[in-house]
Formats: sequence, structure tokens, C-alpha cells
Amino acid sequence: MAITPGPNNTMLLASGLNHGVRRSLPHWVGVNLGFGLMVIILGFGLGSIFQAAPALHQVIRFGGVLYLCYLAWLIASTPTKENDPRSAKPLSLWQAGLFQWVNPKAWVMITGAIATYTTPGLNIYVQVLLLTVIFLVVGSPCGVVWLVGGAGLKRVMKNPRHHRMFNVSMALLLVSSLYPVVKGLLVP
Repeated sequence: MAITPGPNNTMLLASGLNHGVRRSLPHWVGVNLGFGLMVIILGFGLGSIFQAAPALHQVIRFGGVLYLCYLAWLIASTPTKENDPRSAKPLSLWQAGLFQWVNPKAWVMITGAIATYTTPGLNIYVQVLLLTVIFLVVGSPCGVVWLVGGAGLKRVMKNPRHHRMFNVSMALLLVSSLYPVVKGLLVP
């Protein structure tokens, strides 16, 4: 799942195109650190809190939808060469790290991995830490592929109109990735 299109990868691709690899590195690091920290926190017990208070999970999901729509708008409205490129900034390390908490794909990946790859009766802490390391070892290079791919598109995408169309397409893909979440909010 780490290499497939989703909110993180879509945003890394767009960031690579719009800001280049070097300026987007904090975004990439934030994705990896934030995701790893989320695996640890969920694996060590936040999941049981959501089972006890499902409304809290719904609130986070709703907030995630709103935040992803906001990020999609930012991607769609990112200045191209015809505009002032200095006004646009990639996500910071902290923004990308905190984004994991409203990223529906991150929730699905982490909860699925914890449910599938941990064994009751064995040391949960060791198992969760091992999952975290595996996610970092696999996810980090996958994010680089999307980031470098976006930067590579920058060489091809010289026309500001095409660049704008790409940004709008990435924003629409990001919003379309919300369909299962919105459906889940509307139909419990």
C-alpha cells in the first residue's frame, strides 16, 4: 500500500513538481516520521480509546475530510511559473507529520497492519516497533519515488497552463480519495 496513490503520495508528487526535491524533503521526512509515530501510538493503545468512544473517531474523520479538501485547494491554486513561485511553499515537516492523523489511508494501513500482523500473547511493544521499522524501511523509498517523479515532471511541464491543469488534476485526485471516508461518514 505504501507505493499506491493516496493522499501522501499525491501530495509528494505535486510537491516535487511545484517545489522540487530539496524544498520538499521536509514534507517527505514529516510523512515518514509522522506515520511511524502514528503506528507506535495506535499500536500502543489509542485504538482501544476509539473503540470506547467511536464518536471521537468520527470527529477525526470529519476533520480529515475538511483538511484534505483544504490541501486540495492549496495544490490546485499553487502558483506556476507565470505567478510568483516564492509565495508557494511545500508542507513543512510538522505539517506533513500532523497530516497523518487526518489521512484516511494512514488509518486504514496502520489499523489493518496492527490487526493482521500482531499476535495476542506476544510482546505487543516489540511487535509494534517491528511494524514501525518495516513501514519506515518500505515507505521511505516509496515516497521518494513519488517525490522524484513529480520533480521529473517539472522538466516536461514547461507550459504554465499544463502545469496548472496538472495541479488541478492532483487536487481532484486527492479529493476523490475521500470518497470511501465520506461514504463512511454518511452511511455508518
